[in-house]
Amino acid sequence: MKTAVFGAVIALVAGLSPAWAETDIRFTLGWKTQGSDAPFLLAQSKGYFAKEGLNVTIDQGEGSAATVTRIMGGAYDAGFGDINAIIQNAAQRPGEAPVMVYQLWNRPPFAIVTPKSSGIEKPADFEGRTLGGAQGTPTTRLFPVFAELNGIDMDKVAQENMAPNLQEPMLIRGDIDGAFVFTITSWFNLIANRQDPANDYNWFQFEDYGMDLYSNGLMVSRALMADNPEAVAGLVRAVNRATLEIAKDQDAAMDAVMAFDNLVDKDNERARLNFALTNLMNAPETDAIGMGDLVDERLTRSIGIVAQGYGLERLPEASEIFDRSFLPPLEERAFAVEIMN
Repeated sequence: MKTAVFGAVIALVAGLSPAWAETDIRFTLGWKTQGSDAPFLLAQSKGYFAKEGLNVTIDQGEGSAATVTRIMGGAYDAGFGDINAIIQNAAQRPGEAPVMVYQLWNRPPFAIVTPKSSGIEKPADFEGRTLGGAQGTPTTRLFPVFAELNGIDMDKVAQENMAPNLQEPMLIRGDIDGAFVFTITSWFNLIANRQDPANDYNWFQFEDYGMDLYSNGLMVSRALMADNPEAVAGLVRAVNRATLEIAKDQDAAMDAVMAFDNLVDKDNERARLNFALTNLMNAPETDAIGMGDLVDERLTRSIGIVAQGYGLERLPEASEIFDRSFLPPLEERAFAVEIMN
């Protein structure tokens, strides 16, 4: 009798879902909690990670580039961060940088914003003006490439280094004529300062001026890829499922964000989520390749742009930066945005 019971227990255990023996994943966001983090927070709150056998612990971040260094330092296994920071670190420390496995922002948030009252209407108008930005950010570091592509004499452009939180206030006061920004951040900083970013400002988005770059997505450590590829595949499946869901249901997305951090401004972060959906996650190529993937030729071009901007001596191969082998089939990644009022 005991033998039969023991055999039944073994059979039951063997038939349990992968969640019975969970894999711990330490995950870092790109910054403080924002609506654009919804794919990860929804996957957690709805149990999509757990259904893949994953116990994911999510922490707030310190910047999209810091996601890369956090993972490289071993504190985190995965995170939401900037692919351009992967390129930079992969060039300098081959084999150590994390790898992007699910591209979310297939359009970059890098831009120069100017008040319309400044009279700056085209790139050549930056000459004789003062631009300000935080030292080391992609927008600031890549401006020389922007200038070269658009015929701007860098010697005629004054640049001021400043903390990120000072950019919009100095712009509003007229202390600078333009700022090197991330659109998804600066747009809402201007609103917080009672400005109208749509009607009173010009946005020189890098992608419109020859800077064909990718940006944020889901990245994982090389150790996790090597030691537990099944966990990486499960992580990608869960994030993909949540990403397609938030594109159609922003109410559910914001419920997940508020469950994670009830101190955020719900209306503001819902607007930020919609900004990401309509301005950063909707490149035309997505219709053909699905959400999560990218175009290798475009990534190779972007590697060249980043190498030029950061003075990298080595250009990594696209295969060092992005690995699509964990992506679900194309038909499971069809992305369609339906903004809910």
